[in-house]
Amino acid sequence: MQDLTDSILELIRLASTDLPPDVEAALQRSVEQEEPGSAARGALETILKNVELSRQRSTPICQDTGTPIFSVRLPENASVLGPPGTRKLHQQIETAVAEATRRSYLRPNSVNSLTEKNTGNNLGDSHFPTVHFEEVDGEALTIELLLKGGGCENVGAQYSLPDNALGAGRDLAGVRKAVLDAVYRAQGQGCSPGILGVAIGGDRGSGYLASKEVLNQKLEDANPDAKLAELETRLTSEANQLGIGPMGFGGKTTVLGTKITGLHRLPASYFVTISYMCWAYRRKKMIVTGENISYD
Repeated sequence: MQDLTDSILELIRLASTDLPPDVEAALQRSVEQEEPGSAARGALETILKNVELSRQRSTPICQDTGTPIFSVRLPENASVLGPPGTRKLHQQIETAVAEATRRSYLRPNSVNSLTEKNTGNNLGDSHFPTVHFEEVDGEALTIELLLKGGGCENVGAQYSLPDNALGAGRDLAGVRKAVLDAVYRAQGQGCSPGILGVAIGGDRGSGYLASKEVLNQKLEDANPDAKLAELETRLTSEANQLGIGPMGFGGKTTVLGTKITGLHRLPASYFVTISYMCWAYRRKKMIVTGENISYD
């Protein structure tokens, strides 16, 4: 495996400064749904201007450049150690993150929770950046990057069903109630319009991990499970009927999309985990096949 540091740096730059086409298209459609002259429409128009300027100037889309979450899928015969004399893949990622911070593609965000000291380079002793490795079939190495803003992370939620206060049981009807409750409680905080990543089942930890991983999908990607696909559409539609709107100003655009995944669980537990993503839905994928590198 070649040294990928420079390529990972470009992955970070693209993720931070260029909104994915499917997200931008969803925002464009949303503008037309809002009333002319309304605060909701004005907010969306400002967002889209910001997106274009960020792309032109290669500057971060949002001042909160988020927690870098890397999902690395390695071909079964590849090694994270790399060839002799090179840095390990994890070290290459960290080097790229530090350089991206130096170049202001990322803001220095890594703060020690005990000392309150900022490292200044977005590196921490543990889990900053967050990097997940998985071995997969095939010959391609894939690195997916999600930049998860702090504001939208604050309005994520996890429910343990049944929930008597919501009248939510251990079924998809209960999942629906929990997700809509999370959106209602957010009330535009976390920079709506948002995108919902939902995990049904698992334990508390795996639920949050899966609810973020599902956000690496494109908005138009179809859920292979017909029941979950139907629930995704229904949740997006019903969330947009809550009247919360962009930035909580009211209007018809509270959520741009919903992505749901199901996990196996213990009989004793039934968790519903919601990771809320802000309109600055920064994700990018890097695919390495032999010497060829592409971005999506």
